[in-house]
Amino acid sequence: MNDSPHQDHSKRVFYYYLAAILIILVINTIITPMFFKPRVQEVTYTNFLKMVDEGKASKVEINQNRIALLCNKDGKDEIFVTGRVEDPELVNRLVKANVEFSQVIPREDSPLTKFFNNWIFPFLLFMVIGQLIMRFLGPKLGGGNMMSFGKSNAKVYIEAQTGKTFKDVAGQDEAKEALQEIVSFLHDPSRYQAIGATMPKGVLLVGPPGTGKTLLAKAVAGEAKVPLFSISGSEFIEMFVGMGAARVRDLFKQAQEKAPCIVFIDEIDAIGKKRDNGAFGSNDEREQTLNQLLSEMDGFDGSKGVIILAATNRPEVLDKALLRPGRFDRRVPVELPDLKGREAILKVHSHDVRISPNVDYHTVALATSGASGAELANIVNEAALRAVRMGRTEVIQEDLEESVEVVIAGAQRKGAVISEKEKQLIAYHEIGHALVAASQTASAPVHKITIIPRTSGALGYTMQVDTEEKVLMTKEELFNKIVTLTGGRSAEEVVFNKVTSGASNDIEQATKLARAMITRFGMTSDFDMVALETVNNAYLSGDTSLACAPETAARIDEAVFSVVKEAHQKARTILETHRQKLDELAQYLLKKETITGDEFMAILKGTDPASAAAEQVPNSPQEGA
Repeated sequence: MNDSPHQDHSKRVFYYYLAAILIILVINTIITPMFFKPRVQEVTYTNFLKMVDEGKASKVEINQNRIALLCNKDGKDEIFVTGRVEDPELVNRLVKANVEFSQVIPREDSPLTKFFNNWIFPFLLFMVIGQLIMRFLGPKLGGGNMMSFGKSNAKVYIEAQTGKTFKDVAGQDEAKEALQEIVSFLHDPSRYQAIGATMPKGVLLVGPPGTGKTLLAKAVAGEAKVPLFSISGSEFIEMFVGMGAARVRDLFKQAQEKAPCIVFIDEIDAIGKKRDNGAFGSNDEREQTLNQLLSEMDGFDGSKGVIILAATNRPEVLDKALLRPGRFDRRVPVELPDLKGREAILKVHSHDVRISPNVDYHTVALATSGASGAELANIVNEAALRAVRMGRTEVIQEDLEESVEVVIAGAQRKGAVISEKEKQLIAYHEIGHALVAASQTASAPVHKITIIPRTSGALGYTMQVDTEEKVLMTKEELFNKIVTLTGGRSAEEVVFNKVTSGASNDIEQATKLARAMITRFGMTSDFDMVALETVNNAYLSGDTSLACAPETAARIDEAVFSVVKEAHQKARTILETHRQKLDELAQYLLKKETITGDEFMAILKGTDPASAAAEQVPNSPQEGA
């Protein structure tokens, strides 16, 4: 183990005061005599009398043992000192030369006063300045005061403060099961020691943002009834060199003093990135912090009950030395919740909200495919806010349905001014999506169509909700989805014989989907099962990069063109075949502005839409104008 944080702090304070003493020494021995003190020269009595007779003296002081003469030369004071000689004519000489000798020339202070002025006072001044600097600038530079250098900023939660258990975590059953062993070990480590088993030193929680990684760490501490040290990876990186390493040492020292406990490092990728072998732009301070973290994880005894939890949504950038067995032994994925998980999460976040007993969480969960736990919590909160705005005392189904649209698509732009011509074009665009989707077999049912603009920029959208959760999609389903995406532009071409910019989002989605079919899913005979693209930052942006020759990339582009063009032609054919229904549905949508999937299907089948059920579950916009 390296020096303790206390020793490190003492060294820093010692070096500061040593530097202060050296500065004071230089000032007293060199600077002050050179610039502030008059020069003192010893002369003979004869030369003293000569200077008086020549009128060079301005002041003279006669002491018991010496005589001092003050001379002003070129604007600078010079003092000449000579020994006292019994000379009765001295006073007459001074009077004759008009020399002042009644005024006392400044003399040296007592040794005690001189020592205080030259040493004690400057040293105290340096102490005050040092404390003021650290007090006012310390928070910006990573420390509170002089003695807090290297102190960890970890928030310490005791059992009563966390207030979280596994009951507060929903939709992550696999993650909770993997972490249950840690809780059991912290409760009774002797069970594991008896058989010779050792618990993992570190557990890495990996998953997209908002899936509950931090909540899981707090829940583990709450279940185990042990303290939790929570700190973000960015808090280790400071302006001062060596500060991050000192804070790592202090964090582990505190953890071992309070064992058993849990240390949680959030966003560990801030300090755990791969080292670049000293390449240009490398961060030595970050690498020093990482090296110290690796050393501390090797040095502490896991049997004492110190468990390291870390969270990241960028596992691909972490250093391999950090992920090897003996450091972070276990990797626990915290993925986006499935249908059952979303339903459970909605119920958990509804505990403190007055919810109507008639609310159907299942339908809301179906409508929020791909939503994280944080987004679901926001949906429940938005529903509660809407209920208050509407003057209700409890949240009803309508509030939850509208909140899905607010969170994902944005609020309604009630003040947006759209001309009747453009509104008609938007109506045909959205009906084109819905009609193409309804005319295909392997396509999700239409649940809602609207031409009311939203704050997200969509002028209208068509919603589709599957009747069940789907994990896999067939080639036919993906192609039909591309056909549905091209339905809006196809309607514009069939009815108005023109194209607009409203299909920009549809075009982008259709192109991405067609490219994924070819490069990642192997759904073409030309390239078979060859991976031509790699996914970067799967938990964040999900961007892809090509991994093929330029000639192959050109062939991929041709294949994408072919898929999208085929889908576009199929959509036009469907709309031309159902042109009468296209006009009828568009006019009905213009009149109502928002219609449900039941109303849409009623008109399509030739029945009365007024008798159709109005209740429909909203989902994220699949296609928008």
